[in-house]
Amino acid sequence: MAKVLCVLYDDPIGGHPDSYARDGLPELSGYPGGQTLPSPKGVDFTPGHLLGSVSGELGLRRFLDERGHTLVVTSDKDSDRFERELAEADVVISQPFWPAYLTAERIARAPKLKLAVTAGIGSDHVDLDAAIEHGVTVAEVTYCNSISVAEHVVMMILSLVRNYLPAHRTVLDGGWNIADVVARSYDLEGMDVGTVAAGRIGLAVLRRLKPFDVRLHYTDRHRLPAEVEEELGLTFHPDAAAMVPHCDVVTVNAPLHPETEGLFGDELIATMKRGAYLINTARARIADRDAIVRALDSGQLAGYAGDVWYPQPAPADHPWRTMRHHGMTPHISGSSLSAQARYAAGTREILECWLDGTPIREEYLIVEGGALAGTGAHSYSTR
Repeated sequence: MAKVLCVLYDDPIGGHPDSYARDGLPELSGYPGGQTLPSPKGVDFTPGHLLGSVSGELGLRRFLDERGHTLVVTSDKDSDRFERELAEADVVISQPFWPAYLTAERIARAPKLKLAVTAGIGSDHVDLDAAIEHGVTVAEVTYCNSISVAEHVVMMILSLVRNYLPAHRTVLDGGWNIADVVARSYDLEGMDVGTVAAGRIGLAVLRRLKPFDVRLHYTDRHRLPAEVEEELGLTFHPDAAAMVPHCDVVTVNAPLHPETEGLFGDELIATMKRGAYLINTARARIADRDAIVRALDSGQLAGYAGDVWYPQPAPADHPWRTMRHHGMTPHISGSSLSAQARYAAGTREILECWLDGTPIREEYLIVEGGALAGTGAHSYSTR
């Protein structure tokens, strides 16, 4: 029998909800491009309920209990207790929003570990080199929350450019000084917007921005088909350094790996237009923490927004909490109740395959058989 260690974020301060704002979720027939939705043999949860916190248990308790497996659910990912549980775990599940960092040292101390699952997208909290060395399969629920993140990106772009958050704060504070707000408010129309990476999330962002009558740019290690470039009016650039000088808004939608870590530092930011906006819902370490603060202080950046931090959760004194002209959120872009239903179902599908000894679908694989595999081979690099 397997021991499954599941690390989830804490319940709401007032306790797990007993009612919700809406009665259900819209039904989707599939993802853009034809990928099918998660297809587990069954689910033991109600779509639209809070599944990503400890009491939600990703809807896995009944499924694993009935099969005789052990499920341990915790929000504590840095204690001695976590280390003890990890030492006996066959499977570790966590979310990008509350990642259990599986470092090389931790993997070495987990001799039974055979599967690391990301309930969501992005497996950079797992040391992929160590997973390869120790024969650990790494999988994630590809596409489950890509559109959720893309919607969040568009919201953040508009919030920064239109100076929405200070305007809302004016209302909350009982004020009405219009000039204070509009002195930093612009139209998105006519701007140049570029994405670093145009995979599932980046391309979805480009498609959603097209109706705003902006000029669209992108860079990616895999160039999009010519018909897509023509349809959206895209300008391709060989790398971020070539693209960002042309853009009023840059959005980062790339995975974290050695080629992207620290990409947006002082040097690259200095080549951007003065007063450009930078949105990062990918991974915090793609940007240099202190370089972002300096660029906002100097005015080189007019705004920075994102919902990814390092480490996560971010400490109370993290400078991004208090820097100027920011639109930061805790890591929520991919954890809407809509997305949770999909990534919970996808997590169960992965577990069903692994426990039954059947293949995990290729698009969910990051590492398998001692090498990058599936989506991992397409999107990641190792040292």
